[in-house]
Amino acid sequence: MDFLKKLIVITLFLGSFQFGLAQSQQQLRDAFSKSYTFETNEKYGDAIKALTTYYDPKSYEMNLRLGWLSYKNGSFDQSITYYQKAIAIMPVATEPLWGIIYPYSSLEQWTKVEQTYKSILKLDPKNSLAHYRLGLIYYYRKNYVEAKKYFDVALNQSPFNYYYLLNSGWNCYFLGRYSEAKVLFNKVLLYSPEDKSALEGLSLIK
Repeated sequence: MDFLKKLIVITLFLGSFQFGLAQSQQQLRDAFSKSYTFETNEKYGDAIKALTTYYDPKSYEMNLRLGWLSYKNGSFDQSITYYQKAIAIMPVATEPLWGIIYPYSSLEQWTKVEQTYKSILKLDPKNSLAHYRLGLIYYYRKNYVEAKKYFDVALNQSPFNYYYLLNSGWNCYFLGRYSEAKVLFNKVLLYSPEDKSALEGLSLIK
């Protein structure tokens, strides 16, 4: 009889726990749904409030979403904090690394942007976009030798990408590698036949 009573108590407890969990999950789904609606209407502060009511610091999804919304809301330091939490929770995920680049860029923290792209490449060594953007960082620093290393990887993976071709062409031009630059500019013109930048580059090559 005592065993039966204990079994009934345990069953009632589990049923109550599962009901509470289901209710909690529904509230969380509703909060995310509201945040998307507010975001669509560019009400980023309201979107953030919809989520922070149920904020769980151990939730990867919550921190990732709040990182993005905080960035859109112009709260760049807060965005970085949320993204850093997401990175700590899921250290092999590249999503929060791509995300944190946005507030770093808005704050013009270019060294951190550079470091973040390198972190992405440690996890995803063949990512052409990360290679290309690192190449751009070095290109604008006029470190054309270093830029070429990254541009070459991106271009080898996407040989007919307009931006990869054009910036590789100008990078080769500034390196004095005119024959390579000429080939690249001509390929740009296959993609965009009247491209002003590529035509300008060709006009500078004797």
